[in-house]
Parts: sequence; structure tokens; C-alpha cells
Amino acid sequence: MTEATPAIRIENLTYSYGRAEAVHNLSLTVRPGRCYGLFGRNGAGKTTTMKCLLNLLRPKSGQIRVFGIDPSKNEVEVKKRLAYVPDQVAFYPWMSVRETLDYFASFRKNWNRKIEQDLLDRFRLDSSQRASALSKGQRTQLALIAAVCPETDLLVLDEPTSGLDPIVRREFIETVIGAYQDGQAGPRTIFLSTHLISEFEGLIDEFTILDAGRAVLTLQADEARDRYRKIRARFSAQPPTLKLDGALSIRTVGRELEIIANGAAPAIEQRVRAENPEELSVESLTLEEIFVATLKS
Repeated sequence: MTEATPAIRIENLTYSYGRAEAVHNLSLTVRPGRCYGLFGRNGAGKTTTMKCLLNLLRPKSGQIRVFGIDPSKNEVEVKKRLAYVPDQVAFYPWMSVRETLDYFASFRKNWNRKIEQDLLDRFRLDSSQRASALSKGQRTQLALIAAVCPETDLLVLDEPTSGLDPIVRREFIETVIGAYQDGQAGPRTIFLSTHLISEFEGLIDEFTILDAGRAVLTLQADEARDRYRKIRARFSAQPPTLKLDGALSIRTVGRELEIIANGAAPAIEQRVRAENPEELSVESLTLEEIFVATLKS
């Protein structure tokens, strides 16, 4: 793989379940060393996209390449270079945690035992406990350990914090992702879907928002924060009624006016200042706020 070769390239991907189209004409590119987020409501097409990427589903049309390789023709070669955590995790019920990890390790060229033990300790998993006795959250933890320890070039995570309590979710982001990205071999790439966008705010480099199987927005995270702004203005009396080009939403609460702007914040700010507010502030939206504003607009 050359430096210019994307970790993932999806071009015009379309997939249908019978007559129901789950993904329509989706294109995106994930560069090596990036953390790329796939955002969308339930049923938006996130899991279907990932399953097509892994050759678990055959798309109706379109092209997929992972490190320049076609997963439908060279599935083993592709899967050597990635690890995957699905949204629904299952293990052989008769195996213990220790046996499960050893089983996964047997298929991998590399397995970092130091990271494995560190994550077992942090998650407080008993290595002698059988998989059948694990809670949903514990099964997710075990799957995450099994995905990180091989130190693959690409980590594909479908709702990785689903079923984890808030404390463990924070542990996951700080330790599991940290352990993966700080590995010794070249740039590591993460491709994740999540509806808990705020928890990954500091990790996401670029994202695509899906709605009904279609990409409605693709941006680098820093560019998105620069483009989408929230303008708040407080007036001494009832706020004026304004018609503002470039405003995604305008909301009045008491004497306050709240405006969500898409790339037009300077002009909108100037227009609102002309109405002589008592107070005025401008701040960047979070990725979660951008997600909500995009789907509501």
C-alpha cells in the first residue's frame, strides 16, 4: 500500500434487502491513520455498509476497496489486516474468557499479550469466567480486547460502546482506542459507527452522516466545527423576527434568540448585532449538534 492508497474507498455502493433499499449510491474515502465516523439513526444503513465492506453482504452495485484490495475477491487478505466488532457480539458459550482470547489469537500473526492483560485488568474481566455467563457489556468488552490485541492496520467498530455503562464507555475510549492508536506499527485506521457521537468528539477526524441509506454530509471534523456555529442573542424585549439566509434554524426562547448557522455565521452575526442585543455570543457546534441540525434541516 502506498501512502496515497486509502484504507477504505467506497464508490457508489447500493444494497437492498428485497425491495427495501438500505444503502443508496454511497461514496466515501477513509485515509490511513484517521478515525472516521459513520453517523446515523437506527436503520440509516451504517451496519449494512460495514457488512458490505467485510464481504458479509454482496452489494447490488458499486465498488469497495480496503487498502486497494477488493474484499469480494481477496477476502482473506483483507481480513488479515483488520479487526471487526459487530453491533451484536456472540462467542462459543462453553469457552472461558481465557480460552476465547487464545482461540482468537491462534488466527493472528501478531497478538499483544501486554495490551490483553492491561485491558482485562481495566475491564475487571475474570479470565476463568465462561462466555455464557458474561453480561452484554462484558461480551462487548471481550470483543473489543480481541479486536485490539492483533494490532491490525484497520479497526472496524459497529456501535462499539453499545451496552456499556458510562464509566466503562469512558474507559473504552481512553484505553482501548488509545492502546490501538499508540501501537508500534505504522498509522492505524479506525472506521466506526455510533449514535453516541458526543463520546467520540475528540477522536473523530472525519465523518459521514447517513439518512435513509444516503450520505447527507461528509466533512472533516475541524472543518465542520468551523462551518457550523451557534449564535445566541439576548434582547431587552421580545426578540425581533428575522429572515436570515444560511440559518439552519432560528429559535426564540423568552428574550433569547438562538440561531444555528451553516457557513454564514459572520453575516448572520452582523445582521443580529444591528438589532442591538444586550448580549451576543458565537460558538462552534459539537459533532452531535451538527448531526441533529443536519437531519432536522
